[in-house]
Amino acid sequence: MIDRMTRYSFILLSQQKEEFLRELQELGLVDITRSSKPVDDTSSALLSGIESLKKEIKDITEGSDAHLRELRAALAGQLGEREELRPWGSWDRSMLAETGLPLHFYKVDAKRFNEQWPSQFAIQKVSEEGGRVWFVIVGSNEGFPLRELPAPAMTLAESTAAIEEREREIALYSKALKDRSSELPQLRSELAAKQDELSRYLAGATGEDAAAGSLVVFEGFAPTDDTSTLEAAFDRMPVVWFADSATVEDKPPIRFRNKKFVSMFEVLTDMYGRPSYDGFDPTPFISIFFTLFFAFCMGDAGYGLVIILLGFLLRKMLGKQTSALVMTLGVATVVIGFFFHNFFSMDISRWGFIRSLGLNKVMVPSDSKFVVPGMGEYDWNMVLALVCGVIHISLAQFTKACVETRNKGFLGSLGTWGWTLLIVGGVAVGALGLLKVFDSSVTKIAIIVVGVVSALCIFFLRDLHKNPLINFGNGLWETYNTATGLLSDVLSYLRLYALGLAGGLLGGAFNDLAVMVRGNGGLGWVWFVVLLVVGHVLNIAMSGLSAFVHPLRLNFLEFFKNAGYEGTGRKYAPLAKENTNN
Repeated sequence: MIDRMTRYSFILLSQQKEEFLRELQELGLVDITRSSKPVDDTSSALLSGIESLKKEIKDITEGSDAHLRELRAALAGQLGEREELRPWGSWDRSMLAETGLPLHFYKVDAKRFNEQWPSQFAIQKVSEEGGRVWFVIVGSNEGFPLRELPAPAMTLAESTAAIEEREREIALYSKALKDRSSELPQLRSELAAKQDELSRYLAGATGEDAAAGSLVVFEGFAPTDDTSTLEAAFDRMPVVWFADSATVEDKPPIRFRNKKFVSMFEVLTDMYGRPSYDGFDPTPFISIFFTLFFAFCMGDAGYGLVIILLGFLLRKMLGKQTSALVMTLGVATVVIGFFFHNFFSMDISRWGFIRSLGLNKVMVPSDSKFVVPGMGEYDWNMVLALVCGVIHISLAQFTKACVETRNKGFLGSLGTWGWTLLIVGGVAVGALGLLKVFDSSVTKIAIIVVGVVSALCIFFLRDLHKNPLINFGNGLWETYNTATGLLSDVLSYLRLYALGLAGGLLGGAFNDLAVMVRGNGGLGWVWFVVLLVVGHVLNIAMSGLSAFVHPLRLNFLEFFKNAGYEGTGRKYAPLAKENTNN
């Protein structure tokens, strides 16, 4: 799946470039390019006005809100302080100062308060609640066993007065903030107007350097899903920025969003090239068919186990994702190899325990052929290879029709739908007739209907804006190319059968040689092991190379051609700490 992109334009002074790039690098989300525009009096004045408006808007929104939060936090602190002062009640600070006697403040649990203390010291209980006693000692406290508390910074009355003053300040500031907030629509409107004016001016300005310096204009792309995060970050940067939904003409970079299994195969898609922005992501198709074709070419469950082991042992060298891909291909090879009853080129369908468990019934028959009435008998593996090819090409044609419908509308893609109906519909009708689901009369009617409707779309409705004769001529030429191309494309899938057969025969030959030398005394067993190991290692290496190259070719040529895929896009490469050169 291709992620939707947003195109961003940034305008800033050249001396702000490095700071801006560092901040983009921290974000790690923007694929960036750059160009330069000259600075003159007009652009400089516009940029200065934009920065001034942005600062004013920021002061009203972020700055004012921050100050209001500070005031409310201070009020909460004062309320807490008053709660601590409440047990001391109200007292006249000036009157106590006139007596010249010092006051010592204490707090203690009621259970620890010694009733003998008042007879020893000038103690005055102030309050008692919650199991605690607050008291003061007037005069000397020498020898008193408790630790003295700091004297209250203010009285309860003074604290209450300070809180009331803070509440009045918050109320007045909130009213002022509300009044200033009403200015925001007008300020934002002015900001948008100045940004538009600067953008229009720079679009018409030359790219030559001016003596006073230059404005750096960056263009970047980022996934639309990250819009809110990015725009909040851009507002804090010293830049003027614009955002628009990316279009095909913008040639945005391509980022895939695939599940874990499919994402392993993105490296194969990148070998051909990423799609254009209005194209489709072929990776899900590659993940299924490349895996199937690879296993088909290997066709040996024993070789699959070796591939799994190699992927596991080399996971540090290959990397986590590549190792997982190798092991996935190995698992598929084990499954298909079992289905083809091959284990190190031995026919396991004849093994006793396989037959006793009935597992041979789910394997491709080794002692029978696929019979086509009037056309002869064929090896099952060869038939399956051709079936894979027909399905692969039919899916490619259907995908092409869907993509064209999305981009051009249904009426603009009738020609492609005609070919899709002819190919996919023809295959479906032929298969149902061959399997006796349809009798001969129903099959004949279905073929006629499919043929007539397809011909109308291919020859007359392919482009409703063109002359019918031109449509007819184009339809004839396309018919010639498609008919000859489809036949060769389908026959290309015979390579799956041929490669699997070649690998099996070569492995079998090594097995036979090993058995032949085994009877030559004690050294015979040594040569037996050597021939088996060396022979199958060579066979795995050669089969593995073929199983990689040819399935890749079937996807890149046969599938991509019939799906109308063009790898003209570029990979999404955001500026980030680990990717600073993109």
